[in-house]
Amino acid sequence: MAEKNQQMFASANGYSRKDEESATLQSEDELKRQKRIKLAMYVGGFIVFQIIVMTVFGLTVMKVKTPKVRLGAISVQSLNSVPATPSFDTTFTTQIRVKNTNWGPYKFDASIAMFMYQGMAVGQVSIPKSKAGMRSTKKIDVTVSLNSNGLPSSNLRSDLNGGILTLSSQAILTGKVELMFIMKKKKSTNMDCTIAFDLSSKAIQTLQCK
Repeated sequence: MAEKNQQMFASANGYSRKDEESATLQSEDELKRQKRIKLAMYVGGFIVFQIIVMTVFGLTVMKVKTPKVRLGAISVQSLNSVPATPSFDTTFTTQIRVKNTNWGPYKFDASIAMFMYQGMAVGQVSIPKSKAGMRSTKKIDVTVSLNSNGLPSSNLRSDLNGGILTLSSQAILTGKVELMFIMKKKKSTNMDCTIAFDLSSKAIQTLQCK
């Protein structure tokens, strides 16, 4: 009888050990499965993050914008006008400003800024070949001398008598924007400014650039 009890006890212990081993294996499998799920989530999250970063990068850093060229503040050195003739001449200093908002430099070729009265040239100034750095403005100091030689007298006489002389200035810059030292994009930009001189005070009344 005692021998039977011992056999039953041993058998029970065997089943108990098998159950424990089975439970342990199931627990380890579950842990492995959870680890695989977490790893998949991390990989998926990293891929989504990279897609977002590349999208933002493409829409901001790699997007090439057209630089802007404008006249800066004008300081009149001399301004003479004779309505009876009619004629005028002026000398002033200003800046050609090339604003580059790109994430790379804008290298532009030499050009010319024309100054006109009602579409007719009254003078010009050279713009040297140069470079506007990444997200910066290149400022080029220039001295401009203009005169009315060769202009028809009809409209000019009335403008000079009115005390306001309005001129326009135009220029075209052509160049390339360089991004990441590997991509170059051709970009041209136009300057279109209107300058109004007050003949009585011999100063600038307004300066507007589009």
